[in-house]
Amino acid sequence: MMAKEIKNILMVGVGGQGTILASKVLSNGLVNAGYDVKMSEVHGMAQRGGSVTTQVRYGEKVYSPIIGKGQADIIVAFERMEALRMIQYLKKGGVLVVNDHVIPPMTVLTGAEEYPEGIIEELSSKAKTIVFKAAEVAREIGNPKTQNIVLLGALIKAIGLEDLDWDTAIEAEVKPQFVAINKKALQKGMELAS
Repeated sequence: MMAKEIKNILMVGVGGQGTILASKVLSNGLVNAGYDVKMSEVHGMAQRGGSVTTQVRYGEKVYSPIIGKGQADIIVAFERMEALRMIQYLKKGGVLVVNDHVIPPMTVLTGAEEYPEGIIEELSSKAKTIVFKAAEVAREIGNPKTQNIVLLGALIKAIGLEDLDWDTAIEAEVKPQFVAINKKALQKGMELAS
């Protein structure tokens, strides 16, 4: 039974973390299941470790790809500070999936700013927050680059889409030699969000 209401998913990360690939796999799985899907990408200085945000909206009929403040059902943050930066987009009762991972931005590396302390605690006080170290999980399953798909798995479980055909979606977006490990990463992410 397809959800009539539109669901809004925001993925935020740092360039090179695979945020866009995760969004493409998500969109692919949703389209294959018959949903109308709109995806948009916003790159900061993505290639230099800047912010990358992708917005995925799905439902019976979606007219715009843009998610406004206070409208995201779920935010998946590939890096802690990115979660903090984007939390105003989460709707009341929404869920945060946070990779407990630090990538200091340029401003911190140059000494212009300090990396904030207590981010996870602050996020947890504002919303239902699922936190884990996706990079470590990805390393354990054998490929650190799959942390994006581990996070995608957690998102899929948190939003209740685990019954869709994710194997086909992964096969469509990932190079053949990495399909098996990415399927494993997705399963692991779903388990972590249970």
